[in-house]
Amino acid sequence: MEAVRQVKGGQSIAATAKVLGIPKASLSNWVRRGAKGDVGGVGDRPASVTPEQMELARLRAEVARLRMERDIAKKAAAYFAQDTLRGTPGFTK
Repeated sequence: MEAVRQVKGGQSIAATAKVLGIPKASLSNWVRRGAKGDVGGVGDRPASVTPEQMELARLRAEVARLRMERDIAKKAAAYFAQDTLRGTPGFTK
């Protein structure tokens, strides 16, 4: 349910599946079933998700987002460092 909620919130299926460690096809099926209104688990039994599982999924998604932001910042810092070095006398590349 948390994974489907994240996808409906705008996160891609591929990114959500990777962060949560589930197959992309399974998540895609869950999203499709959720759109049809079939949000239960196996058969007629509803899926039970504990608050701890929901929090863990949320934290994993947040960690993935923060890692992506960190990587972007590292690349930007490297780009601007190169730009600064180009203006330094004696720098050849």
